Amino acid sequence: MQEQKTVWTILKILQWTQQYFSSKGVENPRLDAEVLLCAVLDKSRIQLYTNFDEPLEEAELKQYRGYVARRAAREPVAYILGHKGFLRYDFKVTRDTLIPRPETELLAEQLVNLNKNRGAVRILDLGCGSGAIIDSLLAELPEARGTGVDISPGAVAVTQENARSLGVEKRLETLVSDLYDKVPQEPKFQVLVSNPPYIPEGDLAGLQAEVHREPRRALDGGRDGLDFYRRILKGLWDYLDPEGMAAFEIGQGQGEAVARLCREAGLDCVKVRKDYGDIDRMVFAAKGGTGYGNAILEIKER
Repeated sequence: MQEQKTVWTILKILQWTQQYFSSKGVENPRLDAEVLLCAVLDKSRIQLYTNFDEPLEEAELKQYRGYVARRAAREPVAYILGHKGFLRYDFKVTRDTLIPRPETELLAEQLVNLNKNRGAVRILDLGCGSGAIIDSLLAELPEARGTGVDISPGAVAVTQENARSLGVEKRLETLVSDLYDKVPQEPKFQVLVSNPPYIPEGDLAGLQAEVHREPRRALDGGRDGLDFYRRILKGLWDYLDPEGMAAFEIGQGQGEAVARLCREAGLDCVKVRKDYGDIDRMVFAAKGGTGYGNAILEIKER
């Protein structure tokens, strides 16, 4: 008598995967199971729920099992699928780049609000990674021009590819550079933005397994996590317009320290803003008496 073959419907495979991911310590087992299956079947999550009884074909099962094995090994979903949403855009991501986070969207949104009526501003993004910040800013600010800088050639290539996808590549220059090393000092930039490595080196070992899959040099901020803020602010005025502004993403508990570094660099109008978890996550700074300085003082913490 021939053994009956298991029929893997959408509901059955999701239930099995959720249990399997839970046993492997995956943080959002059901969500990740659904997102991966959506990618395989080219369906929305709503469509999964309205087609629970639909069986998977053998090729779909094979692809999905491959995704599940990678996720169970704690590879981030964004690396498995090769892309990640940021604001209203879709960004390619690779092992050369950090995965864009929702908290960083707040930084980009605030910068759009601060610059939407300022015309042809020049923006410098130090540590551009996937280009999520600089490419999004250029897409939202059609008169702006930008320079994206990263020490990783792979990351710069991804920034360029995402810029082409968003149609902003003609307004973007990219440089493979260790911070300012290859950045020309003229003309000056009106906006400097950076989401630099800010994890204290002593905290790296305790990070989630998924984070360990991301490039270490994009995470390691030195002994206290502040090395890159010091380096950026030390050379700031060789590149930033005296009337310009700086904006940083920061790590937990770093708000006052980075604000102090900004003030020591001559940026005396400083605002620390919180993220969705009510944690200090962004610092905006400019000189007092400037247009940016006045605007920064009006920023609400959240």
